[in-house]
Amino acid sequence: MSYLGTKLLTCHFPLMASQATTQDAIMANLVTSLCCVVLAAVVVAYAQRRIQLVARNQYERMGSDVTMQCGSLESGTSVSWKVNGTDVQAKHQLEGPVLILNQVDLSHNGLYSCFQNPHGERRDTIYLHVGVPPREPLITCRSNTYPKGFYCNWHLQHSTYIPTSFEVDIQHNQRSLAVEKDAVHKNRCHVRFPEVFSSYPYVVNVTVINALGKAFNTYVFEESNIVKPDPPERVTATPIRFNPRRLEVSWQSPATWPEIDSFPLKYFLRYRPLIREQWQHVELTDSTSHTITDAYAGKEYIIQVAAKDTEIGTWSDWSVAVHATPWIEEPLPNTSTTEVDFLTETKTSPIPSSKAPQKAESPVGRAAGVITFYSPLLLGVTLLLM
Repeated sequence: MSYLGTKLLTCHFPLMASQATTQDAIMANLVTSLCCVVLAAVVVAYAQRRIQLVARNQYERMGSDVTMQCGSLESGTSVSWKVNGTDVQAKHQLEGPVLILNQVDLSHNGLYSCFQNPHGERRDTIYLHVGVPPREPLITCRSNTYPKGFYCNWHLQHSTYIPTSFEVDIQHNQRSLAVEKDAVHKNRCHVRFPEVFSSYPYVVNVTVINALGKAFNTYVFEESNIVKPDPPERVTATPIRFNPRRLEVSWQSPATWPEIDSFPLKYFLRYRPLIREQWQHVELTDSTSHTITDAYAGKEYIIQVAAKDTEIGTWSDWSVAVHATPWIEEPLPNTSTTEVDFLTETKTSPIPSSKAPQKAESPVGRAAGVITFYSPLLLGVTLLLM
């Protein structure tokens, strides 16, 4: 009951003095009592009305026939139903205050309201949720922070379409371990290793629950089988000057691996030119760099690295791919075509056209020709005169 109702029902009856027995005093007490009764009835009616207006949830299995009761109305009461503010269009039956929906599916989800005829006063509100019971979840566990701890994931292969919760219990050597929920992933938990190099198996039990049922699954593993580091970080590939077939590759161990000195990692390098599909591989122990010596000159390469504990567990996923091209000798600067043409024109005279006017001979050249023609004649005249 609300605070208002409590205050209204708190009726104060004045104490009557032994001498106050007049008719006015009796009437005052009677009026006060009647007021309290009326106020109490109003508060009760208000509370009932409020309860009827608050929607209640009803969960039903997909494919089933669903029965919805309109409040506490007696059988035979005439009512009408609406879903999400409109008349119910889906296949249904009405039996007094009862609505029956046949073979419901996800399209039947919604807010159903019933109204008592003939005045149309709302009597009940129901939010219908259609779904399915859960199936057993799939569970996986992994340690990327060995030897600190591990985490487990679980998920459903098929959606239930309604709110679902999970209960997780992890045991080792017949005792339950403390489970910490992940702050980001709702279907993940973190557990610390109670001991290292244990021969006892770990048992993970996950139970999934919703309003229509529950299911569970169990996952059993040994410590050494779930160790899997994260991929190496900050992978770089750099060409080596004056070496057209070499690339220098370096990387860092994953930051999530806590004790690299006590639990060292080994690495697996793969690389290939973009023009080929086949990878080349190199396995390295306790080293975070490698020089590729058999690269194709001038070809772009794609390079990735994986990591693994040197003794137990499995390889990590591949690192983010990096691309690099071996060193290429820079070509000597070439003379442009325009410059060559210009030089040719300045050094070589063009061949004159047959129609081009010939260059006239100089006067000195003509005189020399005349002297050469008359030289024998002059010589003969000179001899006769002698």
